[in-house]
Amino acid sequence: MKHQEDVLDRGEVRVLGQLAESSNAAFLVEVLADDDSCWAIFKPEAGEQPLHDFEPGLWRRERAAYLLSQWLGWSVVPPTVVRSVEPFGIGSLQRYIDNDGSHYFPLMETRPDLHPQFLRLAVFDLLVNNTDRKSGHVVLGEGPSGPEHVWGIDHGLCFHQDPKLRTVIWDFAHEAVGAELVDRVEPLVDAVPGGVAALLTEPEVAALRARASRIVRLPWLPEPRSHYQFPWPLV
Repeated sequence: MKHQEDVLDRGEVRVLGQLAESSNAAFLVEVLADDDSCWAIFKPEAGEQPLHDFEPGLWRRERAAYLLSQWLGWSVVPPTVVRSVEPFGIGSLQRYIDNDGSHYFPLMETRPDLHPQFLRLAVFDLLVNNTDRKSGHVVLGEGPSGPEHVWGIDHGLCFHQDPKLRTVIWDFAHEAVGAELVDRVEPLVDAVPGGVAALLTEPEVAALRARASRIVRLPWLPEPRSHYQFPWPLV
């Protein structure tokens, strides 16, 4: 992961094209370093649609989600850095995960062997208060666990201080969060890693600690309480 992050940090960025169906401006780019290259997704702050509940600068949350994923040792978010790319300005640059187009709904139905990874991602979403976990934001590709590693993408709408969990991953409602996952979350009750905290507001950091406490005290996954807890579109 560190090598991949280094490539994103120091490589030359060449814009290949804009993603047509993205609600905010997002670009497929190629990142070229001396000894490596990769595709990545660049999301500039300048291309964000105004939101009433999130301040501009969603790149901070994209980066914070990656840093927290790494700190937990879960690697559920692809390597993500903050870069300024001309002529767009500052934004998040996330390594593109090569995949066959499969997403959460068909994978959940046909791949029970992936369920432990899906449950871990559900715990991560609960922890970061993910407001936009669509089925298409879950992809399968090369990763730390092998060629079929479950990745979560698109974390710009996370870490709000108010409860806003909105996801399609409700299949594990009422299931226990295993001790191994709880043990990784527990230190967050007392302190949030500095790199993550620096990207969030003080109320957001306090809310993250409170959500960690909830997972430790009540180690099970919740159920949706209304249709508002499902994103739209679902995919």
